[in-house]
Amino acid sequence: MVIIPAIDLYRNEVVRLHQGSYDSVTTYGTDPAQVAREFAAAGARRIHLVDLDAAQGTGSNGDALARIRDAVSCELEVGGGVRSLERARDLAAWGMDFVVVGTLFARDPDAVGAWVSEIDARIIAGIDARDGVVRVSGWVESAGIAPTDLAARTGDLGIAAVEFTNIARDGAFTGPDIEGTTAVARAARPVPVIASGGVGCLEDVAAAAGAPEIAGIIIGRALYEGKIDLHEAIDRYDDGGAV
Repeated sequence: MVIIPAIDLYRNEVVRLHQGSYDSVTTYGTDPAQVAREFAAAGARRIHLVDLDAAQGTGSNGDALARIRDAVSCELEVGGGVRSLERARDLAAWGMDFVVVGTLFARDPDAVGAWVSEIDARIIAGIDARDGVVRVSGWVESAGIAPTDLAARTGDLGIAAVEFTNIARDGAFTGPDIEGTTAVARAARPVPVIASGGVGCLEDVAAAAGAPEIAGIIIGRALYEGKIDLHEAIDRYDDGGAV
């Protein structure tokens, strides 16, 4: 399993939203590149980046993404507002190793699958759900499809991985949705699936590591609030497996 720390970017600062709400923004730092350096120093092999301004359609954190790329040598994945091939190409040109596509993948998986041979980065399908239904456009709209049904589309499209978020658990410290993520992983097989949302303590990381279908886990707010020591989590549960 790979442990992936998260940096959410909003107006070039490090923040976290509660369950995706822009009305509930907590700022944790003004230097995203320094946060990335600290994560890399703790042993992170990959960092998860979210451009919240792009997701909202109000701008981009391109400067912060470039500074992060210059600051660390580990793999970077970025999502948020990736709704065109041009945007995906831009992110790849900035040195991002993976591009996470959520809304467009839910609406037109075949279109996103066609990008696989068109950009110099691997594509991750971001599947976010609440009450068993995929949500899109910053989690405010229903895509009218179950996460397992959408995950089942990934195997034939060359998608590198799936990241599944149970929105109700995001930032809530209630533990990752092991059952839901496992179901998505079984539907997506052989595409690896990464869990996201709800991680609040080291025991939550252990629970994910103990689920053989889960290939990785993203940790965000728990790191910033000192509930999890990233170095300890990586030392104990990151087994060096590739995703």
